[in-house]
Amino acid sequence: MTDVPPERPAPPRPVVVVMGVTGSGKSTVGARLAAILGCPYLEGDDKHPPENIARMRAGIALTDADRAGWLDAVGGDIAAAAAAGRGIVAACSALKQSYRDRLRHHCPDIVFVYLAVDPLTARERVARRAGHFMPPSLVDSQFASLEPPAPDEAALTLDGRRPATEIVDAAARALAVLARRQDIDRLASPATALPRPP
Repeated sequence: MTDVPPERPAPPRPVVVVMGVTGSGKSTVGARLAAILGCPYLEGDDKHPPENIARMRAGIALTDADRAGWLDAVGGDIAAAAAAGRGIVAACSALKQSYRDRLRHHCPDIVFVYLAVDPLTARERVARRAGHFMPPSLVDSQFASLEPPAPDEAALTLDGRRPATEIVDAAARALAVLARRQDIDRLASPATALPRPP
């Protein structure tokens, strides 16, 4: 009788947050990346309470306190998708490390994809955008709050000025490499396990 090798467990589904300032392309990249990865997509802007949206429409920048409940709502949805094994791609500005830490409190396995753009590009994109509650006047406040991911965070930095198709392809390739390394890590013995990527 031939021994049948045990079935390998399926690799975990990706849990990704596409982050950056307003106008960096989070929604476009996030939706396309989710389609490629076969994951649900979460638009973080949809989780803002009405009072936050009203403040932004009036040109008033949100405070840390304003964002706390919103981040918890986004983090809760991410954690639910991860727990169900579906994976998820979310678009969320996650401008400060403390905001990313708050999201990671809900789901430690988040990988951030940071879309880096310059203020001029962000202003031009926001000015062209129709029907969104974020006015161009708040772009500078976004950059004032921005803390790009630190080297010890699980994050990939990409040039948000590039065409969306190029950004999505680069992100998908990087996430595939990370998934393979994590799969090896899960299957290796504790003595030989590879360190997780930073």
